[in-house]
Order: sequence, then structure tokens, then C-alpha cells
Amino acid sequence: MKLISWNVNGLRACMNKGFQDFLANSEADIFCVQETKMQKGQAEFDFSGYEEYWNSAEKKGYSGTAIFTKIKPLSVSYDIGIAEHDQEGRVITAEFDDFYLVNVYTPNSQRELARLDYRMQWEDAFRSYIKQLDEKKPVIICGDLNVAHKEIDLKNFKTNHKNAGFTDEERAKMTELLAAGFTDSFRYLYPDKEGIYTWWSYMFKAREKNAGWRIDYFVVSNRLADRIADSLIYTDIMGSDHCPVGLILK
Repeated sequence: MKLISWNVNGLRACMNKGFQDFLANSEADIFCVQETKMQKGQAEFDFSGYEEYWNSAEKKGYSGTAIFTKIKPLSVSYDIGIAEHDQEGRVITAEFDDFYLVNVYTPNSQRELARLDYRMQWEDAFRSYIKQLDEKKPVIICGDLNVAHKEIDLKNFKTNHKNAGFTDEERAKMTELLAAGFTDSFRYLYPDKEGIYTWWSYMFKAREKNAGWRIDYFVVSNRLADRIADSLIYTDIMGSDHCPVGLILK
């Protein structure tokens, strides 16, 4: 089974930059998207062969997630059931025979860490939600988690130490999530691989210089770790400031 996740930074814009071609050629059984920045009815797309599930933010042109899947889920739910966290279209959960798939776009702590306190509340609520699912069946979390967990996960770790996405607080929450019984699929297979990133700033020719961050993940319940055949990062795929990531399960 092949799963792909991509923060497209605006699906309508990404559609004009090769999204459809990548989707068609990806051979993904399940394709998850973050930061759609649209309501489903705002554009007409033809994702033939895929069931579509959308969760859009109340605020137009902001946030949002979607799942396109060739395998019909047993059930689909939206958000995490906490009103203060459920306004921005950040979570879709699809239940399949032997796992839950949770597509998530984690809130950014923003410049000057304006939203860090909210982010900490979100992290605790989301981890609690995931743990409840994990009690029923294994979980696969995919999406933009908006944190580079370790120094190896971004190019300029010294100068970014107190910036959004690499604060001690955010990294500690990622550590807590993994400690709750989950595995970072990429680091499971490639613990020492350097220079592999999933997001680059549009400024300072960051992508050209590969001055990036690895903030997009497939995280799986520990009991699924032995089914990880590969964890993919498509660094050559353009169309967004993020690149797609993938997971192949045995």
C-alpha cells in the first residue's frame, strides 16, 4: 500500500503547477493534502478513481485538509471534537480495516511565537485524540506537523533555535508524541541521513541552496513499524514550498 501526503500551500495554485500530473503518476492508494486554502465547491477538479473527503476552515482561503483515496474507508470523521480546535479544517480521520489514517495540518506558532501557547494546547489535545484511536487499532499520522524534531532535520539549526518550528517547546511535544507509542517512519529507516528536507522558505533562494526543514511526516504506531517498506521524500517535486512525502507499507 502506498500513501502520499503533501502540503500544497493552496490547492488551486498547485493545480496549475503540476499537482494533477503528480497525483496521476504517484500510484498512491491514498493521497492526503494539507493547506488546501479552499472550500470544495470553489473549483472543479477531476480526481477520477479517488473518493474525496474535505475539511475546510471556516475562514476562506486558509488552512484546510483533504483525503483522496482509492480504498473506501469504513468511516471518516472530521476534527478532534474540541470546539476551540475545530474551526480551521486541520484534521481528517479515515478508518480502514487495519489502521486509522489521520491527516493533519498542525498550527504554526507564527512569527515572534504569537501562537505558541495555543500550539501547546493543540499538541496536548491532538496527542490525547491520537492515543484514544491507538487503543482501538494502529494509527498512521501524516501531514505538516510544523516542527523539525532534531538538529539533523533542518539546515540552519543554530540560527533557528528559538524560531517557530524549532523551539524547545515544539520539539518536546514531538518527543512526547513519539514516546506515547509512535515511530517517525523516515528516521526509523534513515536515522542518520542528512540534507533531506520537506519545506523551504520562498526567500533567500532557500530551495536552490537546500536550506530546508523536515516538517512533513508519516508517523505510525510502533506496532506498524515492521510494516514500513519505505519512507519517501520527493525533494524534486515542485508546485509548493513543501514537497510531497510518502509511505509504503508491506
